[in-house]
Amino acid sequence: MKKTAAVSAPAQTTSTTRKLVVLALLSAIAYISCLIIRVPVISFLKYEPKDIFITLGGFLYGPLAALACSVVAALLELPVGETGPVGMLMNILSTAAFACTTSFIYKKRKDIFGASIGLISGVAVMSVTMLLWNYLIAPLYMGVSRADIVPMLSTVFLPFNLLKAGINAGFTLLLYRPFLLVLKAVGYPVSDHFKDKKSSIIIVASIGACLLAACIGIVIILNRS
Repeated sequence: MKKTAAVSAPAQTTSTTRKLVVLALLSAIAYISCLIIRVPVISFLKYEPKDIFITLGGFLYGPLAALACSVVAALLELPVGETGPVGMLMNILSTAAFACTTSFIYKKRKDIFGASIGLISGVAVMSVTMLLWNYLIAPLYMGVSRADIVPMLSTVFLPFNLLKAGINAGFTLLLYRPFLLVLKAVGYPVSDHFKDKKSSIIIVASIGACLLAACIGIVIILNRS
């Protein structure tokens, strides 16, 4: 028994170290992606792809890992952000709503169907919950009253979040298997749950749903302008 414990302890330590390395790498990539890709969309809001990489971490290690990456990436972004601590809080809430919802559902069903349902749910949860948080918090960094925020909820914040979450969900689904292959190539033991015969059909349908959400956001934005 003592010998078994002595053998298993280093293995557990190695596993934890690998997990921390992967999550740190994904948080760093998420941060760098914010610096490189910031596309103005509507009003002061800009699209950036960091949620993709944080969700990949959630797929691998669960919703708490996704939450941790959300916090780390937001802290790294704080010195270069334009909205200070309040903006950092909004970034955490937005990313966590998407990535934690997605990875929580995927944790319950680790196959392509679970990933697809998780991503579509992540789009919905992020888009809806951010309406509440934008109503409560946006006046603090925009310098306007909540009465001024109300008309922006359906014309600015909702379409932007649908667009952002829809695009990120589609790319997450496309990149997950290549991401697993990269990890395997460098010696990380991961499981591929995307090998069933129906995977391609579900992937196409899920990406279509994500793109539909993005298109709805674009249409609303274009009609507003």
